[in-house]
Amino acid sequence: MKTNLEIAWRFITSRKRAMAMTLCGVIFGVGFFIITQAQTSGFERFFIQTILGTNGAIRITDRFQDTMLSMEALSQSGSTFRIKTEGIEREKGITYPDTVIPIVKQYPEVIGVSEILDRRTDVSSRSNEETGRIFGIRLADHLTVSNLGDQITLGSIQDFEADSSTVILGGKLAFRLNVTVGDFINVDGKNETRRYRVAGIFESGVDIIDRERVYMQLSESRSLMEIPFGETILQVAIRSPEKAPDLAIQMSNELQHIVQSWQEREKVWLDVFMALRYSAALTVSTIILLAGIGMFNTLAMMVIEKTREIAILRSMGYTQQDITQIFVFQGIIIMIAGILLGWAFGALATFGVSKIPLRIRGIFRTDSFVVNWDWNHYLAAGAVAVIVVFIASLIPARRAAEVEPATIIRGSS
Repeated sequence: MKTNLEIAWRFITSRKRAMAMTLCGVIFGVGFFIITQAQTSGFERFFIQTILGTNGAIRITDRFQDTMLSMEALSQSGSTFRIKTEGIEREKGITYPDTVIPIVKQYPEVIGVSEILDRRTDVSSRSNEETGRIFGIRLADHLTVSNLGDQITLGSIQDFEADSSTVILGGKLAFRLNVTVGDFINVDGKNETRRYRVAGIFESGVDIIDRERVYMQLSESRSLMEIPFGETILQVAIRSPEKAPDLAIQMSNELQHIVQSWQEREKVWLDVFMALRYSAALTVSTIILLAGIGMFNTLAMMVIEKTREIAILRSMGYTQQDITQIFVFQGIIIMIAGILLGWAFGALATFGVSKIPLRIRGIFRTDSFVVNWDWNHYLAAGAVAVIVVFIASLIPARRAAEVEPATIIRGSS
């Protein structure tokens, strides 16, 4: 086998330029595969972190109850028949949160629960009026299920906690109202309008949240909206967000409330990111495919050029298996070198891309390219290269093994 490997290396060096082009194709194919996967999965992961940091892994909302209506009727013939209707009766929000919260906290996966009173209302300043969304919270509880503390860009969250007559506004809402920290806004309640001081401004990066949300203390929001109890929702944080769908089903069955996981809420965006990942992988894999085609052509030409050498090797006692190994070894050498150098190129390029400035505001907030360092990307790129290069080298190798030494030597004598 060592001799076969040495012969394969000599064959490679005899066509340096063609083999170098094939090697570059594998390197760039593997590298660009890693880069695109790092970017697309990086943005997806950052989006998920943003969603978990704003709306939580699980949301518990309306209470439901299965209902069945049954009645009997008399037909014209005198016989009776029964009519049954089934449905679901829903009650807005959680009527008894103090009963539900302890049950939710008993789940081992749960690490935080926040009760929220969510109501749409009008918010105004001296110069403008906007439609906002009141989020009544207990700050200590809400910080366990969100990244609100890290999202404050102006003001003090401690000031908000100490004074019930203060609010925290989304950055875009504050801009539309033309207010900043220390200014006052008016919030419409059920039967009155109250004045609140802006204690802080936050920016989550999610456009609809930053444009509408107004945080105030839960007790104050109940008083403003005249809702003394119930009608709230629960935002839940769990240890392993990927387990949210199964946990949501368990909670829904036990609590008889509508329970949504973040995967269900954000299914559309998750499908978009998945499509982008697959599309990028297929597109970049064509570079490796082209490198494989180049290797196939190079080895096929080499079989034609080295027919005499192959015949001599066969006459010296080399078997068809040995000849196949020599040509397959050429592909393996290019494949291993291409994958290793491609991994290095992909890692360096990914690091460079992560430093490129890029301002995004909408579904998340970032000021640079977001990348995800995942060894699975490297394994996937390597697997694609192995499959393509191996197939590209195997076909010419089998053709070389079929060379008949007697015919070649007799014809050249």
